[in-house]
Amino acid sequence: MILAVLATVPPIKQLEQLMSWALIHIHDVIHSWSWSIVALTIIVRMLLVPLTVRQIHSMQNLQAHAPEMKALQQKYKQDRKRQNEELMKFYRENNINPAASCLPLVAQIPVFISLFYVLKDFEKEILLQHGVAGVEWLGLVNITEDTKTAWGPLLLVVYVLSQLTSSYLMSQQMQKAQRVLLLVLPVAFIPFILNFPSGLMIYWLTTNLWTTGQGLVTRRHMPKPLPPEKRSSRAVPKAEQEEAKAETAADGKTSAQRGQPRRVRRKKGGGARR
Repeated sequence: MILAVLATVPPIKQLEQLMSWALIHIHDVIHSWSWSIVALTIIVRMLLVPLTVRQIHSMQNLQAHAPEMKALQQKYKQDRKRQNEELMKFYRENNINPAASCLPLVAQIPVFISLFYVLKDFEKEILLQHGVAGVEWLGLVNITEDTKTAWGPLLLVVYVLSQLTSSYLMSQQMQKAQRVLLLVLPVAFIPFILNFPSGLMIYWLTTNLWTTGQGLVTRRHMPKPLPPEKRSSRAVPKAEQEEAKAETAADGKTSAQRGQPRRVRRKKGGGARR
C-alpha cells in the first residue's frame, strides 16, 4: 500500500517542470516574470481553498472543545500515555483532526521547493529562451537575485510583517503553543531566507497577503460552531433521574405495604363497674 501511494506522488523534478510550464504560459499573457509569480501564487491558493476551509473548521472545532480537552489533560496529567489515549479517543468521538490546521501550509511546501529550483536556474533555462524582460518587481528587486541584495531587505521586512499578521489572524482559534510557534517561525527563518531568490519572497509575500485577507473575511462571515452541551457537575443525567424516581416509587410502595398501622378495636362500655 505504501509503495502504491509513493508511486502516485510526483517527484520534485516533475513538479519543477510543472512550475516552469505554468510560469511560461502565464508570462505569455502578462509579459512579466515577477507578476507571473504573483499570478501563480493566487492560482495555487485558489486550488488550496478546500484545504483552507477544512483548516478553519478544524480550528473552530478545537476551540469549541478546548475546555473538555483541558479537563482531560488535567485528569490524566500524571499518566502521559493514558492522557494521549483519552485525547485520541476524544478526537475520534468528536470528529476532530488536529493535523487539518496545518494542511494548507504543508501543501505549499512542495510548491515552494519546486519554485526555488526553477528560479535557481532561471537565467539559463528560461530567460535565454523566453526573454529577459519583466524580471524586476515594482522596480525594486530582481526575481533572480538574492533577497539580501538591493532592496531585498525591505522586501524581507514586509514579508516578516505580513507573515506575523497572517499568522495572528489564522491562529486566533488555535491553542496557545501553536500560536506562539506560528508567530516565532517568521523571525527564526530570516537567516535562512537571506540567500533565497527574491522571486520566492514575492511568492511568500503574496500568499501572506492572501492569508491576511482570508483571515479578515473568515472572522467576519464564517459562522462559528455551536459550543458543546455543558453539563453541570451537580446535574444528574436524565436516565439516572428516571431510574432514581422508579426506585423511590417502588420503595414508597413497599414501605406503604409493610408499614400500614394496625387498627386497634376499642371495647365499648369502658368495662364493668364495681
